[in-house]
Amino acid sequence: MNDNPLSARIQQEIDENPVVLFMKGTPMFPQCGFSASVTQALTHLGVKFKGVDVLMEPDIREGIKQFSDWPTIPQLYVKGQFVGGCDIVREMYESGELKQLFDSNGIEYAA
Repeated sequence: MNDNPLSARIQQEIDENPVVLFMKGTPMFPQCGFSASVTQALTHLGVKFKGVDVLMEPDIREGIKQFSDWPTIPQLYVKGQFVGGCDIVREMYESGELKQLFDSNGIEYAA
């Protein structure tokens, strides 16, 4: 899959950041409710994460969907692994699974 530069760039973002969220907008200014919901969960836990604004880069917006074989944005990656989109992350947050995921991957958070 890393045969093309777009996939390589996406993989680089995932490799270089322990927690990365491909989202619409930025962590400070999410541009859709779903991105805002995931950002809110991560922020509430005090997790440091990199936001990649797919609205600024249409190639990444489409490329990330192919990369993960997941049709929607936002998409959360933790330690190189695709976690899921808004509904999955929200459910994991509410059940405590998100904290467990961060704990098992050595990701620091405040909450």
